[in-house]
Amino acid sequence: MTEATTTTTAISSPDERIVELERKIMEQEAQFQTRLIHADLKAHAIKAGMVDLDGLKLVDLSGIKLNANGEVEAADRLMSDLRRSKPWLFQGTSSSTTVAAPPTTAPNVKRATIMSHDEWQAARAELLRRR
Repeated sequence: MTEATTTTTAISSPDERIVELERKIMEQEAQFQTRLIHADLKAHAIKAGMVDLDGLKLVDLSGIKLNANGEVEAADRLMSDLRRSKPWLFQGTSSSTTVAAPPTTAPNVKRATIMSHDEWQAARAELLRRR
């Protein structure tokens, strides 16, 4: 009888091990998807101008799905809805236009060999005055 019990235990042990490993795999997949959703939402939040990424904790993640590329479906719409419902989480929009800085150019320096004597003395006096 002990041989039968040992044989039954040996047979059911691998089955239990398989079930346990499948459960662990499903848990790991769920954690991976949650992390992937958080990472993608962070990227979209930064792109949308969210000031504090802790605001993502206010998002209900239960309805969010990943597409075939591993990206959150309709993340832009989600950010625009979040901006509408909680505008304090995002940077304020400016009504003025943004102006780009002028391109940097090297100053047009007149060399001393080209200057007249009076121009040279004025430039020299200016340099000495700055020191």
